[in-house]
Amino acid sequence: MGFTFQINNDVTFNHDERLLAKAEALRPKLRTGTMEPVGEGTLTANSESLGGVTVTTDTSTARQSKPMKRRNSLILDFGDHMVGHFSIHIESVGSPMDAPLTLRLKFAELPVELSQESSTYDGWLSKSWIQEETIHLDTLPVDLEMPRRYSFRYAEIKVVDTSPKWQAVFSDARVQTVSAVESMPRETVSDDPEIQRIYQVGCKTLQDCMQEVFEDGPKRDRRLWTGDLRLQALADYVTFNDTTLIKRCLYLFAGMNTTDGRISANVFVDPNTPDDTFLFDYGLFFISTLSDLMNHEQDMEVLHDLYPIAKKQMDVDLDLVGDDGELKLGDTPVFVDWSNDFDKTTAIHGILVYALRQFIDLTVKAGEDAQPYEAKLSALVQYAQDHLFDKERGLFASGPEHEFNIASQTWMVLARVLDNQGNHDLMTAAVRELFPVTGIATPYMYHHIVEALFIAGLKEEAIKLLKSYWGKMITLGADTYWEAFDPDQPEYSPYGSTLINSYCHAWSCTPVYLIKKYLPMGR
Repeated sequence: MGFTFQINNDVTFNHDERLLAKAEALRPKLRTGTMEPVGEGTLTANSESLGGVTVTTDTSTARQSKPMKRRNSLILDFGDHMVGHFSIHIESVGSPMDAPLTLRLKFAELPVELSQESSTYDGWLSKSWIQEETIHLDTLPVDLEMPRRYSFRYAEIKVVDTSPKWQAVFSDARVQTVSAVESMPRETVSDDPEIQRIYQVGCKTLQDCMQEVFEDGPKRDRRLWTGDLRLQALADYVTFNDTTLIKRCLYLFAGMNTTDGRISANVFVDPNTPDDTFLFDYGLFFISTLSDLMNHEQDMEVLHDLYPIAKKQMDVDLDLVGDDGELKLGDTPVFVDWSNDFDKTTAIHGILVYALRQFIDLTVKAGEDAQPYEAKLSALVQYAQDHLFDKERGLFASGPEHEFNIASQTWMVLARVLDNQGNHDLMTAAVRELFPVTGIATPYMYHHIVEALFIAGLKEEAIKLLKSYWGKMITLGADTYWEAFDPDQPEYSPYGSTLINSYCHAWSCTPVYLIKKYLPMGR
């Protein structure tokens, strides 16, 4: 996995009431809608779907009542991914109700979740994330309204027991959906049907993650991460353009940094609590998100409020850079990707250069002195060119074993350590020597690889990777894009079980940004 649980009890967090009040004032009023199932589904084998199973749906049963007894079950298919609150009407038929009704409800984003028993889960994340409930009802009829919000397409109802004398009848199932945005963009962005479909699924993924903050996943973890926020914001600018929600998220991070200037990798929203988890790259992405926002919509009040927070984070990070421009991380935790199959030293060096360029731009906009930061940038770039670039291979090396990996090349392109021709030559060498991509586990890292290919002028390779990665998820049954996906191991889970995976995850929505920026229609 990409990192282990951090417990930092010695960290003291600020709670800047002024900044947090601004975050609260920007809290969205969630838009709601009512959706009904399109029919009753049956779990069937399908070798083309994730886990070898799919749900075959009979749409003629959409509004039928269903009497059920002990061990009977029912799968309701809502036709698309939903985030919201489930309700259903239940009555009894037959003799008087002489025993309670016991139900098990299971909510699944994909059919593969319905094929697995939660009792078999043995991963390292809490099994309490599994969307499953056991309910006892002493009297019927009842309108069962589930208080917890779920993220799902399929709702499975299993009757654990009734009594031999009566049966339960289920009807009027519905979901009250919630999102910070009301409707999805319906625009045509490509003449290529596959690109168009990839775009639409990305929009749906983003919409369902836009709640009171930009959640990483509405199933799990349902919180705000800086790395996810940066990518969601880029996608939002070209789709829903809800900059209010982006500002709210930035204020939440800024209002709860540490007394030594660090920004937590994630925050919990209710109540407002920062996690004691810190990742070097994620702290930098607060700066990136602020810079991207200022480039999209220059709000000087936001810049005035948040620039000092960004400066503290950058100063903390630059303390790890020597006079020669070498970044010495020591045991500082980093992310880059869930996979630990590659050395991340050079990729992190590139991320620092990338974010420092953006910070210098913010510094100029804020009217502050950028010269000390420009000097650091020059040292970092020079060190990368002199000590990390292998001229014989035409690739950047990483770590003590002089490893060549795709993450290093990607971030050096994004950081503009080389000129345009150098970037083109670098990614050409990367495609020749490091493709097909292996050992990368997340859409998060694949996004950066695709963007690096576009920036380097390798458009056809970028489109090919975009289709083979996100398009493959659609082929496997995705209504929304997933948290983790390795095309060579489709059922890969960073947690030890696909049952706990998030199949609607923020950092995977970025094809909408890539398509809009690099594949505009008519150009």
